Amino acid sequence: MTLQGLDELDRRIIYELQRDARHVSSRDIAADVSASPSTVRKRIQRLEDEGIVRRYGADVDYGRAGYQLFVQIVCTAPIPERDRLCEEASGVDGVVGVRELATGERNVVVTVVGEDGDDLTRIARELSALGLTIAEEQLIRNDASLPYAGFDSPTTPDRVRR
Repeated sequence: MTLQGLDELDRRIIYELQRDARHVSSRDIAADVSASPSTVRKRIQRLEDEGIVRRYGADVDYGRAGYQLFVQIVCTAPIPERDRLCEEASGVDGVVGVRELATGERNVVVTVVGEDGDDLTRIARELSALGLTIAEEQLIRNDASLPYAGFDSPTTPDRVRR
């Protein structure tokens, strides 16, 4: 399924799930878009089955959870090995995100958490041992994931933007 295959209801469901999947129900979404809760539930199931909605997760404050270091490690991976290296990097203890970039020499970004510098050193060594070349490490102060506003249809009557 592509963006062209998504209708206004699909886009609104995606927006609401991105905004706060834990606290929005199919009944809430249905009331907003004048659809039945069962229709919304079926659409959510279809979006999951099609791989458009891939997972639901918690937004964790790592500092409050005891991990004072939240770091982005920018790496270079040989193009033929990039997919495999990203997969293997996701298995390193302390890695909480792996982003594969399509262009540029610095083509893998690994997000990690650690309690101290020793954790970061261990993680960097493990990533290097996999075959990733570390270009730089950046301490993250704050990170936010936001719902894509393009899914929040402005054509819905009486829609209140959040």
